[in-house]
Amino acid sequence: MSEKSTFWKKSGLQDLFLPSEKTKTKQEVAKGLTPDEVYKYIIEKFKESVGQLSFANRIVFYHEYIICFNEEDYKEFLAHKQGLFGIIVHESVKQFYQLLEEYRAAGKTVEPSSSKWVFRLVSHPDYERGDKGFIGKLLPGSTKKDENLRVTFIPRQTGIAQTLDVNQDILNGFTYYSEGYYELPYALEGGAAAPDAGQSMGGKTYARLETIMPDQNFRGKKVEYLMRSNEILISGKDETRKEQEIFSIPSDWVNSPHLSIRYNQPDGKIYLASYGEKTIVNEKEVPRSEVSQPEWVELPFNSRILLNGIIGVNIFKP
Repeated sequence: MSEKSTFWKKSGLQDLFLPSEKTKTKQEVAKGLTPDEVYKYIIEKFKESVGQLSFANRIVFYHEYIICFNEEDYKEFLAHKQGLFGIIVHESVKQFYQLLEEYRAAGKTVEPSSSKWVFRLVSHPDYERGDKGFIGKLLPGSTKKDENLRVTFIPRQTGIAQTLDVNQDILNGFTYYSEGYYELPYALEGGAAAPDAGQSMGGKTYARLETIMPDQNFRGKKVEYLMRSNEILISGKDETRKEQEIFSIPSDWVNSPHLSIRYNQPDGKIYLASYGEKTIVNEKEVPRSEVSQPEWVELPFNSRILLNGIIGVNIFKP
């Protein structure tokens, strides 16, 4: 039976980026990726995008980052380093803001081309252990077929980055996982970096919340929120407040407000109070209460919260 040809092989990209069987030696030892390597790689690609896209006095940079790994490396992160991808993404964006503030302090114009950051951590069957690749996009959500993407790939054998433009069809070969999708709002405004909530609230993260919304504009997209205040409010599409302690889910299926989540210092546990029409925690309905008189129920980590039977919110340890 003949070997099935992939897009990479047909386009010649595999020969350019990946070593052939003839170049492999028995002495090569498969080496996985470390969290620090992934973090540094993301920062490197951000700096490169600034250098490649900026002009005149304007600083321009990618807002969407597709980071590509070998399948085994990806599975290892999910199995033994679960949750690290989210932490790496948040630390990377914090570093982005520091770098952008340095440009702004130097008199450069720093304005985003999008209102959010998007990270897609993916795997590809043609990647070897230790390989990593990058695809950057200026505007998240752009799907124009005639728009080429700039791809950077670092083969583990040489360690030398190679870059070229490729058609969007190349994305058909990648495998996307819900665990590897992260979307964060752009928060550098008013000539200064947005304050780090962890610094202003004691530097502690109490929990990590994530939701996947069925609404058409967000279908299949995961939104993550770090609980850095000892009490937060989860609200819906009609919410107008922008405070850090408000997790606003842009959906008509979420009441405004819908529920509060509180970290109780004496016992180290997290509790929930519901104000929405219907809230279910781990298949048990939570009594509805008034905002002025919340009725608190314990909310264990790894719980699934269902809002009005439609919107699911999961809570994890930070």
